[in-house]
Amino acid sequence: MAKINERARSRSAARLAAVQALYQQEMESIPLASLLDEFHQHRLGATIEDVEYAAAEVGFFDDLVKGVDGRRDEIDAAITARLAEGWTLQRLDRPMRQILRVGAYELIARPDVPTATVISEYVDVADAFYDKREKGFVNGLLDAVARAVRG
Repeated sequence: MAKINERARSRSAARLAAVQALYQQEMESIPLASLLDEFHQHRLGATIEDVEYAAAEVGFFDDLVKGVDGRRDEIDAAITARLAEGWTLQRLDRPMRQILRVGAYELIARPDVPTATVISEYVDVADAFYDKREKGFVNGLLDAVARAVRG
């Protein structure tokens, strides 16, 4: 049981790190290889300004970041189709865009991860940045994406 909990924690850390990495990429236009290297060398499992980052499952982190980067148009279309009329992805703030992108990628490309796990995990990621209302938005939008891509 401890091994399962350890894997779940390392995957949760990978999800949060992926959102942070993609946010940083959008802010600074960092090439993907440099971004991954920076996170591998300096962020995943590191202590920065007295904050200890949890050890993340590196392969899972890489898949999330590379997957979002490589399938951004498909992911953005899946999200945009479920936004309220008159809303665009660009209207959402940057952290929210990345949370939704990584969550949608995982729903689209990682059928090995249960839908409920994906949605719950990104609601938890949203909790690091937002209040209850935004967490509900993440939950509802990812649920709509899941119904569309997973049936």
